[in-house]
Amino acid sequence: MGIYKYIKDLWKKPTANIYDLYRERLIKWRKEPVTIRLEHPTRIDRARSLGYKAKPGYIIVRQRVSSGGRKRPQIKKGRRSKHSRQRKIVSKSYQIIAEERANKKFKNCEVLNSYWVGKDGKNYWFEVILVDRDHTAIKKDKKINWISKDKGRVYRGKTSAGKKGRGLLKKGKGAEKLRPSQRSNQRKGY
Repeated sequence: MGIYKYIKDLWKKPTANIYDLYRERLIKWRKEPVTIRLEHPTRIDRARSLGYKAKPGYIIVRQRVSSGGRKRPQIKKGRRSKHSRQRKIVSKSYQIIAEERANKKFKNCEVLNSYWVGKDGKNYWFEVILVDRDHTAIKKDKKINWISKDKGRVYRGKTSAGKKGRGLLKKGKGAEKLRPSQRSNQRKGY
C-alpha cells in the first residue's frame, strides 16, 4: 500500500487525536475569508485522484458555503398561493455552488474538480482544484490542455459534482430519460 491509501483511511476512520486537530482547523477556517487560496491541498490523496498536480498552473482554493435552505426572494407585487412558500427549492448541491463561487473569484481559471474537507453546524468547506487555462505549462501539457478550450465548464455542469446533480453518473437501464439532458428529453415528448 502506498502513502495515499493510509491518508485515505485516516479520513474515513479518524482516530481520537485527529478529532482535536479537525476541531482546531474548523475554528481557524471560520475566521478566514470565504474564498482562500492555499499553497497545498488539505487532502492530498483526494486532490491527486481528482487530477491535481503540484506544478505551475494548478491552484487550490478552499471555499466556504453556508448551510441551510436558500430563501425565496421577497415578493414585490401580486398575491399567489405559491408565493407563501418561504424556502426556494434549488436542485444544486453545496459542492456545485462552492465550485461556481470559486470560479467567479478566479475568472482566468477553469474548475477541474472539487472535494469535501469539512462541515460544522453553520458551514460546509470544499477545496476546489482550478487550472489556469492561459498558463504556458498547461498549454504544453497534452493531458490537460483540453481545459483551455472548455470554457465555463462549471456553469454547464461538466465537473464531477455537476454530472452527479444532472444524474449522468448512471448508465443503461433506468437512465433512459437523463441524456442528453432531462429538459431535452421532456421536449421530445416520448
